[in-house]
Formats: sequence, structure tokens, C-alpha cells
Amino acid sequence: MTGSGTSPPRLVAVNLLGVVEHPALSDTPYRVDPDGRSYVPAGDGGIVMDLCLGDSVFGLLGDHAAPGACLVHPDPAARHALASYCCIGNQARVRTGEAAGAHGVVIGKRGEEGRVIVALGQDDLGRLRPGDQVAVRAAGAGGGAVTVGVRMSVASRLAGNGIGRPSVAWDLDLQLPPPGPDGAGDLALGDLIAVTDLDARYNMGYRRGWVTVGVVGHGASPLPGHGPGMTPILTGPAAALRPVPDAAGHVGLTAAMVKLQ
Repeated sequence: MTGSGTSPPRLVAVNLLGVVEHPALSDTPYRVDPDGRSYVPAGDGGIVMDLCLGDSVFGLLGDHAAPGACLVHPDPAARHALASYCCIGNQARVRTGEAAGAHGVVIGKRGEEGRVIVALGQDDLGRLRPGDQVAVRAAGAGGGAVTVGVRMSVASRLAGNGIGRPSVAWDLDLQLPPPGPDGAGDLALGDLIAVTDLDARYNMGYRRGWVTVGVVGHGASPLPGHGPGMTPILTGPAAALRPVPDAAGHVGLTAAMVKLQ
């Protein structure tokens, strides 16, 4: 569909239905960290409370914990569409259960067959239950050459789980060490981060001279090959996409910005 005359094409928005996920464990509840210690992956999916945008990705005892609720769909094709169409900033509203009418915002995505992360107020999260229905008004937009402020820029060799996966439906885990003498500095939920030599137009993978910028949507993980996860929002040649790191003054996606406070 094209616009009339010289007007640009209008964006199409679609209403989607997601179902609040219940956390799931395999027949053994344990995972193993790089030092061989076993742990139970608390916070990996479902409804996560007492965690907010702006919190450190390393400052919690959890695994891939995201601030809010993860949405899925029981039909695989519908789940794929939900994860593919949703964009950061899309508006969400709870339709069923004790939290019906509550307002939320899409802040990221997760892998494992596609999950959409929706942030809500803490009181609303407390009333939310697995199986509740959430409607999302999905719409997205492209852009031209841009300069974008980020918390930090890292090399694509640190990319972990998510490489080779479709960027429209997955996040990319970054194998970052916690802050400290040997660390890369602190990183917060909602921060923007750039990855050099990474092409995320389709399936995420190495491409020299390209840059991808994403929003950090979930926290760190003790699982080897995993780490804080970012949802890609911008990708392109370095000549068209210029990240500007600002470790001290960076302000990413905040609860106030998406009107959750």
C-alpha cells in the first residue's frame, strides 16, 4: 500500500493478543554456571516483580530476569506473529483477571520460541496472573542515518545466545562480566547498548563495518553463553549509524518515559 500524491505511506497498526506466561522448568530444576555450581533459574519468564527499568542487570539473584511480564500465545503461528510484530514502546492493556484495564508498555523481547516483555506498574503486576490476556497495539517505524547515545559499545565477539536467530522475534545475550576491575562497567535495564560488527536486519550475525543498537530488556545469567539481553532496534553500516558511548550520563528507557510512574 502506498500513500496518495507525495505523502509518505501510512503505518499499519494491528491489535495482538498475548497470554501471560507461566515460568517453566524441565524435569530437573537446575542449571549449571561456569564454575560448575548448580542453581535454580528464578526469574526466567513469567511475572517478575520488584525489578524495574534502571536497575542493574548484575544486581539481582536471578536468571534472565525481565522487569514485568512475558507474553506468549498457545498457537505457535500466533506466538511467532506476536513476537515479530511487537516493537518497543507499543502500548499494552490487560484484558482479563484482577488486573484488567491496567496499562503497560512493550520494553523488549526474549528468545525461546518468542516472548514479548511488557512492563507494568508494581501494583498491577501484583494483581496479574499467568494465563491473563493482554492486548498489544503493534506498530513500528524505520529511519535514516542517525547518531544515538548509548551506555557502552561492545564487540560482537561478546555476543552469545541469539546469534543466528531472527532479530524481529529474539533478543541477543551479551557475555559481559559484572562491573569491577576486570568488568565492562555497570549496565542497567532499559539502557541502550551498541554492538560493533553485527548485522541484525534478519538473522543476527557477524558483519564487519556494521553496528547494531538495542535496549537491554533482561538481566544477567549464570548460564555459560548467556548474559544481559538486548532487543535490537537499530542496525546498519557504521557510516549511517553512529553510537556515542556515555557511561556516566546515559539515560535509556525509563519507567517515567513510558508513563509507568
